[in-house]
Amino acid sequence: MTRSPAPAAPSSAALSPRDRSVIVLLLISAFVVILNETILSVALPPIMDDLDLAETTAQWLTTGFMLTMAVVIPITGFLMGRFSTRQVFAIAMTTFTAGTLICAVSPAFLPLLLGRIVQASGTAIMMPLLMTTVMNLVPPSRHGQVMGNISIVISVAPALGPTLSGLILSFAPWRFLFVLVLPIAVAALAIGLRRIENVSEADPKPADALSVLLSAVGFGPLVYGLTGISGGGHGGAAEAPSGPPVAALVALAVGVVALALFVLRQLRLQRHERALLDLRTFASRNFAVAVGLMVVMMGSMFGVVVLLPIFLQRVLELSTLSVGLMMLPGGLAMGLLAPFVGRLFDRVGPRPLLLPGLAAVVVGIGIMSRVPEQAWLIVVGHVVMSLGLAFVFTPLMTTAMGSLPRRLYPHGSAIVGTVQQVAGAAGAALMVSVMARVAAGTTAGGATELAGISAGTSAAFTISAVLGLVTVAIALFIRRNPADAGDRPVEAGPAEPEETAAPT
Repeated sequence: MTRSPAPAAPSSAALSPRDRSVIVLLLISAFVVILNETILSVALPPIMDDLDLAETTAQWLTTGFMLTMAVVIPITGFLMGRFSTRQVFAIAMTTFTAGTLICAVSPAFLPLLLGRIVQASGTAIMMPLLMTTVMNLVPPSRHGQVMGNISIVISVAPALGPTLSGLILSFAPWRFLFVLVLPIAVAALAIGLRRIENVSEADPKPADALSVLLSAVGFGPLVYGLTGISGGGHGGAAEAPSGPPVAALVALAVGVVALALFVLRQLRLQRHERALLDLRTFASRNFAVAVGLMVVMMGSMFGVVVLLPIFLQRVLELSTLSVGLMMLPGGLAMGLLAPFVGRLFDRVGPRPLLLPGLAAVVVGIGIMSRVPEQAWLIVVGHVVMSLGLAFVFTPLMTTAMGSLPRRLYPHGSAIVGTVQQVAGAAGAALMVSVMARVAAGTTAGGATELAGISAGTSAAFTISAVLGLVTVAIALFIRRNPADAGDRPVEAGPAEPEETAAPT
């Protein structure tokens, strides 16, 4: 790889006022949209009561959000190449604001679901935009520090969501969750449109319609299949799992076939710089290893995220507000530690942070796998896991993105976001399935339903801890990017032979 001076980055490690302003505005906007992603997690029961919905129907408010994210994120790499920074920001925040307004005034379920889908479309664009902009503007010697600030957004916003939701629902109807977010979103949009300057210009390159279609038909059904494949046994711990639903298996098969065709299409298009999602990112060893580690880690972590509230509410019989407050210390701990980890990464590189961080994640999940009846011990395990994650997120994302040439930043950030969605759905499906089957076996032996849920949760958390040990082994293959010691990003990688014939 060769390096040349980056036009968007200053020669020194200091950020210009313009660049700092752009990053701060994007951070604030990203915080708002990610906060919204989890704010509905404890609001489903009030929505079900108000709109007279069944649980399976109400669940589409979260499933639909996840499916939309999975469909939209893969095309963000193209959007960031096709449109300028300000245009992409306007698309993301206008879409999110419109979705929030629809949700706030929704009189019934279908308009509310539509609003959530529109919200998710804006959310899916914002995080790749933030990561790509940071990588373009910030010198490699400060990537860790600024990525640490992004980690604050990623960790604190989801942790605050359930807590704020519980507080708001204790004195106001569920629509106020969106009414309170709406003016913040409008303000972020107005200020951003006025002050964000372009750090990348539009490239009038048409989208490949077949790639867009294959992406939607691939990632959407894949996530739907993964989230639905553990549907057997959801009816309760005492109900024996009847196997994966046929619809989920069909969706999974459709998704896998469409994704195989999507990959073949991208391999052909990227020779002409027309790929919707450029897979040459995986030519970077560090990027490939980091993504592999992320798949295992996100799968392990999402299982805990999904099952822990179920255990706390059904077995320990805690209120939604109590559950939200219990999750808050871990999120705040991650946020407070993230800037320190970012600065430390710039000095020592990824491996000295990843290994102890992943080990702490394993210990934290191990504590929670005992599913003790003392709620404070659950909090301790969650905080230990969160502190470990603080040492993982920043080094992992920074190393993955920093190993790429500048022209592949948008595609790299889109791949990272897509992997998080798919791996999270797969991990949640696996852990819920394990919990349901162990719970059914336990109750079949004469135990109570609550004892079955407790045993199933313990088994699922134990598997999560074992997967965590796998991530420790994978982390041994992570190396520090040579560019991270300097002030200039990698500009180019090995070029593929150019062909004159355009693909059809």
